[in-house]
Amino acid sequence: MKLSLKHIPLPGFRIRQQTKLHFLLLFSWFIPLLTFWMVGPDYLNKPFVFIAATSLNLSIAATCLITLDYFTQQIIQRYPDLNQTKKRAGWLLFTFMIITPIFILGGIFLYDYFHLFGYHHNPRITIQIFILNIGANLLSVGIDETVYSIHKWRENALEKEKLQQENLQSRFDSLKSQVNPHFLFNSLNSLSSLIADEPAQAEIFVDEMAKVYRYLLQTNSQGDLTTLAHELKFIESYFHLLKTRYRNGIHLEVNIPAAFYSYQIPPLTLQILVENAVKHNVIVASRPLHLEITGLDGHFLQVRNNLQRKNTRVASNQIGLSNIMAKYQLLTQSKPVITDHDGFFTVVLPLIVATKHERINR
Repeated sequence: MKLSLKHIPLPGFRIRQQTKLHFLLLFSWFIPLLTFWMVGPDYLNKPFVFIAATSLNLSIAATCLITLDYFTQQIIQRYPDLNQTKKRAGWLLFTFMIITPIFILGGIFLYDYFHLFGYHHNPRITIQIFILNIGANLLSVGIDETVYSIHKWRENALEKEKLQQENLQSRFDSLKSQVNPHFLFNSLNSLSSLIADEPAQAEIFVDEMAKVYRYLLQTNSQGDLTTLAHELKFIESYFHLLKTRYRNGIHLEVNIPAAFYSYQIPPLTLQILVENAVKHNVIVASRPLHLEITGLDGHFLQVRNNLQRKNTRVASNQIGLSNIMAKYQLLTQSKPVITDHDGFFTVVLPLIVATKHERINR
């Protein structure tokens, strides 16, 4: 028998409770039966023998349990997932079948060497004890693996539900950003200036602005993913609005191989990163903000900007970056890597390769 599975994610399901449960199971049948086989009728007929032999065997069993618990936690830490159940159960059973006989043989040697309670070694009894031990090990590993798997499944289900809630929150935040009054107000101000001074540019600005809001309005209906080509086309229009406003204060460099265009990312991912860069950095012609979107080997996309933080603190709750992380986690993809050093803020996004079925549908 063994101690608790430390990593069972059930509130209030503590190691001590599991230990008491297993210890009670041992006391209730395994230890008394094993002791009776070793000591004989004196175990039940003489109170002193009953108490002393039971105490000794319980001490040996407790040491065995502590040893098993240590190795159990090591195995669980190495194979914690549901899809690793066979490996985890196999190693647990192997460990039990090695460790428990060592303690059993040690106890038998102790009884025989000191002739405790009149014990004389009987090979037939020893074989019975080992058969009983095999059954106890199979039962213990089976029960605990079942309990662990059920609660691990429950934990995964709760995690998935949490990610789905975060994804819904992300979509809600995206919907709010679609009608962001500040962005719309700044865009209309830029348009107003262009109408008076550069009417031809004003017409182009209106076209690009229409493309931006069309893409934003379509975001929640186009699914969890969009092609990189579509996202870049949107960023081109989005950046045109920023460029019109900030002029020489902002620059964008896109260096992506054509083979990357069919890869997929969650929609508005690039927009969130560009918007964050604009929100948190100084943008003036003498100190321009440089944005770079680059394709990296291994299906990765790097989005980087130089850091020139504003002197005044800008309110930020990290919702944008949190939404991106939640989307990727919901899609069971590798998480984006965010770094902030050497004068640059960098986000490396994993690109998702569309399946053949998805490419046909598109």
